[in-house]
Amino acid sequence: MPKLIFLTRDEAMRRQNLWVAMIATTATLGTAATHADFIDDSNVQLKFKNFYLDREYNQDTTGVVNKGYGNWTQAVTLDAKSGYHDIGAGIQVGADLLAQYAVSLKANGNDIHMPFDANEGKSERDNAKLGATLKVKVSETELKVGDLLPMSPVVFFDPSRQLLTTYSGAWLESKDLKNTKLTLAYIDGINARYDNQYQDLSLFPNNNFTKTTNDGMYIAGIDYQFTPKIAGSYWYADVTNIYQQHYAAGAFKTNLSEKTKLDAHIRYFDNSESGDKLYGSIDSQAVSAGAKINNGMHTVQLGYQQMFGEHGKEATMFPTLGGWVPQPYLDNWSVASFIRKDEKSWSLGYTYNFKDVGISGLTATVRHFRGDNIDFGAAKPEGKENENNVIVNYVVPEGKLKGLGFNYMFIDTNYNFGNDLQEHRIATTYSYKF
Repeated sequence: MPKLIFLTRDEAMRRQNLWVAMIATTATLGTAATHADFIDDSNVQLKFKNFYLDREYNQDTTGVVNKGYGNWTQAVTLDAKSGYHDIGAGIQVGADLLAQYAVSLKANGNDIHMPFDANEGKSERDNAKLGATLKVKVSETELKVGDLLPMSPVVFFDPSRQLLTTYSGAWLESKDLKNTKLTLAYIDGINARYDNQYQDLSLFPNNNFTKTTNDGMYIAGIDYQFTPKIAGSYWYADVTNIYQQHYAAGAFKTNLSEKTKLDAHIRYFDNSESGDKLYGSIDSQAVSAGAKINNGMHTVQLGYQQMFGEHGKEATMFPTLGGWVPQPYLDNWSVASFIRKDEKSWSLGYTYNFKDVGISGLTATVRHFRGDNIDFGAAKPEGKENENNVIVNYVVPEGKLKGLGFNYMFIDTNYNFGNDLQEHRIATTYSYKF
């Protein structure tokens, strides 16, 4: 039975206007009257983000100091997700729109935040991205074509700067089988967090896209819930002619007591070269294990990570896509990343939720990472690095300003082979829902 939603005249007009362009993509599939769910079940938000970032480098062991950078920006994002229009035979269609715009209020150097003009030696004053996604659904199987924001072990979007990293391609996900999620996907381009156009795929840390593949990335994955407490995953990805990746993981969740919860996992990556080997031979493996224990206001997080393999002359670190693509499925991924040859690392974090002391919406986190045993080659000393984070989050829980968010992050990273750095990030966010 279809869901009945009653909108005021003004609300209906606002949504109607926002979705006119997107309805055009499905207008040939039925009459205007059949588009009611397409509009009424939509989720339309304007998201505002004021973001300040400042990074400073200290002198490294050679006496060299890299130039720091910073940026203060304001962004607005229209995130519009339609409902579904039934075209018959159990087939439903919809469309999503993501429009992003950011303007620099103050800039210092190339902060990998805005498009950077190397000839003029300065970042652009503003940046804009516009993307649309067509979605088709049959039962619990959905195909998305167009702009994508994947969250998977083999490719992930990046929310760490002002504008989101997006990908172009097709993403098929099915939950029709009990306790199972199946994924098939093809990615043919990346629009990085500091960019405003799609580029062919390359290998990190190549962020100028000087050596790319135009054959895209093929993805297949299965996630299975064995029991309410135990889950497993296997994913495969092939960045054609660059690298291929196998991923396997197990996860365990349980209640240790009435108030204490345990969430633990172990993950394994195996990486090798693909096809024409644009970046030479690649040989790297990673084991990553983590556990989170929550008891009321307190959460403790533990992580261990170890790199294996010979890596490669051009792929000296764990492979990810060029464009500063994150890999949050590695437990110790952060600014330092801890992904160098033979590196062993651990982390310890603690989060306190202030709800029980009368400050709902406020949390504070401290976390320490430490890595060593890095192999830089014969006759070179063992590489070591560490990182400290302080993170404070607050979201107004109720009242007229409900949803207004504040975030502060301090990052202190130290190396025995490069420039130490300190970074401050301050963000204010607010979403208006139509």
